[in-house]
Formats: sequence, structure tokens, C-alpha cells
Amino acid sequence: MTDHIKQVDPAVADAVERERDRQESTLGMIASENHVSEAVLEAQGTVLTNKYAEGYPGARYYGGCEYVDEVERLAIDRAKELWGTDHVNVQPHSGTQANMGVYFAVLEPGDRILSLDLTHGGHLSHGHHVNFSGQLYEVEQYEVDPETGYVDYDDLEAQAREFDPDLIVSGSSAYPREFDWARIGEVADAVDAYNLADIAHITGLVAAGVHSSPVAHADFVTGSTHKTIRAGRGGIIMCDEEYADDVDSAVFPGSQGGPLLHNVAGKAVGFAEALTPDFEEYAERTVENATVLADVFRERGLSMVSGGTDKHLVLVDLRDSHPDLTGKDAEEALSAVDIVVNKNTVPGETRSPFVTSGVRIGTPALTTRGFGPEEIERVGHCIVDVLDAPEDEDVRAEVRADVERLCAEHPIYD
Repeated sequence: MTDHIKQVDPAVADAVERERDRQESTLGMIASENHVSEAVLEAQGTVLTNKYAEGYPGARYYGGCEYVDEVERLAIDRAKELWGTDHVNVQPHSGTQANMGVYFAVLEPGDRILSLDLTHGGHLSHGHHVNFSGQLYEVEQYEVDPETGYVDYDDLEAQAREFDPDLIVSGSSAYPREFDWARIGEVADAVDAYNLADIAHITGLVAAGVHSSPVAHADFVTGSTHKTIRAGRGGIIMCDEEYADDVDSAVFPGSQGGPLLHNVAGKAVGFAEALTPDFEEYAERTVENATVLADVFRERGLSMVSGGTDKHLVLVDLRDSHPDLTGKDAEEALSAVDIVVNKNTVPGETRSPFVTSGVRIGTPALTTRGFGPEEIERVGHCIVDVLDAPEDEDVRAEVRADVERLCAEHPIYD
């Protein structure tokens, strides 16, 4: 941190320093979080934050945009190369606003959306009643099979034929398995619905080719740019050229004003990093680490939704192994030993979303720190040790010491 913040606003400077210390001294295992490079941090702290640039490169409503146009074009071109898509909009401020851009582009209020239920791994912006998407549109939601934890695509097709949606949304915030993008595309075609694949969590895994891509099967692909892709915080929309004008108009002026160009710069820099061979190795290791974590949990008697994972996260269902331990209790017990996870609903959830019966645990951030299978195995055993004895101070002390050693061995920023 520079001295400028400390001189102008020591309270903010102090909070930022403490947050940096917190990240360095804890194991961040929230599946939607990651650690960006110092280059991305620098990009997001540039003078680009000063510039208004409503519109798009070459067609702005303000003068003086020649250099920010260059930055946005770089982000767009790199995104096209990463995901192999025709058109990209890099202006959405978040994954939710990326979804909003698609909805506004092709739907009218009252149109029908079919999407994955939140308690089964979906996302608020896919039609939950507390979100704008559930308030503007008529929403019906599909669920995973209660026995297998997988989406049943025959059931999805039957539900789609009965509901007759205008848009089918796939993608998730807590579904540990890959979606069958081609099968969902077939269902959307069968009911004449638009097809939106939200790859919020797996943008980096898809870009690296370690997770299947929906680009060839979906009309629209949205995502976050700060999770497994490790770029500037925000959202992205990809689509075929035929939808480009509608999407761009839905983002600006439809749902946003001036773009956050310092964030767009962070996206451009992160995308450049993702085009390197090192990034492919990172993505492969992220999935490998999640598989190792699932193996440890299975060996130690924990139940997981779908029994394991295909990607970067596992969703632990505590009801079988620890019926009296809530997700909230587990989150707090792990936080006390400096392992940061989040409570999460599970299929068939009976507890409040503020309490839950599950815990979502991810490997992207630890993989960024350089953790491999050996370290992840240690972490997995630490987690189960705490869950088995959440109030035992001796266990807490032992785990906390191990976490401290791991953090010291793998600093985020030198």
C-alpha cells in the first residue's frame, strides 16, 4: 500500500492492511473467491477510474476515450480468444448484472424462465423471489435428483415441455458436477426457448479447457471475471453476433451507466494471464485439488452432494455424519481455526438459509497460493478434525498451528 492512503485516510488504510493480513494468515476456501495477481491489483488502481466512457469503443458519449477504448478492446479480444465466442461485452459490473443484460435483451416482464433451484445449487439471479429476476419474470425451477445429486435431464425436458419457458438457464453457485450443455441445448430447441449458460464460477476452468464449454450450445454465456479466471472483479456476456446489438443495448443504456474502466483494465490483464500455459496448469491443479479434498472427506465419513466433484468445489451435506451440526456452526468452528468457508443450503434443505445443513468448500484460492495435493490432503484432515470436535480447544490449537505453517509456506503476495 502507498503512503497516500495512510496520510489521507488512516482508518481506511488500517482496514485494508488488516484485510491483507487476514487473507495472508487464513486459508480462503470460499469457492467463489480467489487471489488476483499484483498486476491485476495495479490495473484496478489506475487513473482509469477517473474516466467516464458511456457507450462502447469507437462510439462513446464523451471525448477523450482513445486510450480507454484501447483497454476495452484488449479485454474483448482476449475474451474472444479465451472462450472462442463471436461477441463479448466486458462492461457488466457483476455476474448478476451480466444475467440482467441477457434478460433485458430478449425477455419482457412476465416472460417465463426455467432455472436450477437455489437450494439445489442455483443462483439468486436465476429467478429467486428476492432477486429482480424472480420479481420481473415468471419462474419455475428444476432440481437435482434427490438420490444421486445430479441433474436429471429427462426430467428437465419433461418440465420444460410442460412449463414452456421463454428462457432456460443453466449454471450454478453450488452444483459440484458438470452440466451437459449439449443436452440442455436440445431441450431449449425442443421448446423454442433461449438458452443461457451462466459459468460464473467456472470461467477459468472453461477457458483452460479442463471443463466443457457451453459456447457452442448456448445462445448466451455469462460469467464472473474474478473467480477461477482471476481477473478484475465484474461480469461478462458472450453471445453470437446476431444478439450483439440487443445485448450491448441492454447493458448500456439499458441497465448500467458508465463502465468501471479500471475494472475493465483488470479484466484485460487477467485475461492476458489466462492465455499463458501456466494458467492451464493452474486450472488443472484446481480440479485435482478438489478431487483430493473430496477423497479425504469420503475417507473420513463425510457425505457430499453427488458424492464428489467434477470441478473446483465440494458441497458437504452434514445431515448424515453430523446431524446436530449446522452449516453455520461448521463455518464458525472452521473460522476459529483460520479456515474460511461458507455455510450453504443442500438439496432437500429444511433449515434456514442463514443456518443451513451444508458447507461449500472450494480450492481456487489455495491453488493460487501454490497448494498441491499433499497440502490439500492436510487441509482436508484439518477440516474434518474440527467438524468432529468443534468445541475441543486442543483440536483447535493443533489445527490452528498447522494452518499457520501452511500460510507461512505459501504467501499470497511477497
